[in-house]
Amino acid sequence: MTSDAVRAYYASFGEREWARLENPDDGAVEFAVTCHTLATYLPPNARVLDIGGGPGRYTIWLAQRGHRAVLADLSPELLSIARSKIDQFGVGVMVEEIVEADACDLSHWADDSFDAVLCLGPFYHLPDPQDRHRAATELGRVLRPEGLAFVAFMPRYAFLRRTLAISDERRHLAQPDFVARLLEDGVFINNIPGRFTNGYGVRPEEVAPFFEQYGFTTLVLLGTESVIADIQRALFELATSDPVAYQAAFDIIVRVASDPSILGVAVHLLYVGSNSR
Repeated sequence: MTSDAVRAYYASFGEREWARLENPDDGAVEFAVTCHTLATYLPPNARVLDIGGGPGRYTIWLAQRGHRAVLADLSPELLSIARSKIDQFGVGVMVEEIVEADACDLSHWADDSFDAVLCLGPFYHLPDPQDRHRAATELGRVLRPEGLAFVAFMPRYAFLRRTLAISDERRHLAQPDFVARLLEDGVFINNIPGRFTNGYGVRPEEVAPFFEQYGFTTLVLLGTESVIADIQRALFELATSDPVAYQAAFDIIVRVASDPSILGVAVHLLYVGSNSR
């Protein structure tokens, strides 16, 4: 998607993206595992850029834990929701600014500005290799030495599974050009108006080498839905019926989330790297 297309796509979301990350059938496991990973790696009182942070759920999580957050996104509509949510949760004092910005151009911020950067969405909107190059370069530039990058990706098989799951998109699977472009290049082109299109899906084994060429040291690559992508609600049913079993199950889910055998069929991947320059 071009920047304008991304803006237009997310302008239609309203609060759907905020709500998605608490939906036990969709984003709640992703949110829980991502937050566990952030808590594991972030230093105390970090200054964090949340680029592509949309309605601000991760920004609020950061602020509630004493981090100084900067929220940025392409979508003015989602940032408007974020402002309301930040006020609602009473964390505005920890949110330094809210800025409309593109992950490929972080020129609003100086070199070495942040202890960590969250980029939990922009990279799966970057099918152009030059855009991915610019985004990775900008991440490294605004991070301080030893600063942490938390970057989300979608594996290309997630786009294949998505296409099969949506009834009026299944016809694309009978189109050789669509399949070849997706499986060989990771580029997802969807000609149905208003739908996600121009996506980029990775091969998991290529993620760490990609960032390492920009001076990052890989700390972990994991699947944020771990092994329960298709049974996510079961985890949250345990939370009320058997809290002890819930905690044990969550611990297992986190422990196996980086198993290479599950990464290719994950819904979302999370890369964590340290800026080694």
